[in-house]
Amino acid sequence: MIKIKILRPHVLMLWCLFIYRCKASPSQMTGVEGQSVTLPCSYTGEITTACWGRGECSLLSCGSNIIWTDGHKVSFQKDRRYQLKGNIGERDLSLTIENPVQSDSGLYCCRIEKIGLFNDIKITQELTIWTGDASGILVA
Repeated sequence: MIKIKILRPHVLMLWCLFIYRCKASPSQMTGVEGQSVTLPCSYTGEITTACWGRGECSLLSCGSNIIWTDGHKVSFQKDRRYQLKGNIGERDLSLTIENPVQSDSGLYCCRIEKIGLFNDIKITQELTIWTGDASGILVA
């Protein structure tokens, strides 16, 4: 006889969170080619290091890093087009992309490092950059 063990709801939730890292769908953001676009990210609590990367947030990093902050100032910037224009000390880590192009479309990860295992705050956003044709109609 085969025994089937049914997982209790709290065990199933933990399994989902730690094994498969269940996630909410990324926020959808849009911008227009050539016009600055800002992806919001902020947090509360102790000032800490944080980063933005291209792609989904991974288990331990931002993915393809584009900008880092030590909690007070930018400590790494892949390209001058990526800027943190908010008040970093006030925990505003919103990413501004200057002069975006269609290839800037895709997933972005804002990761705020928190003390402890698996405590980091991870915010994934999907950006779509629209372009206008000669008639002024926007296309993705």
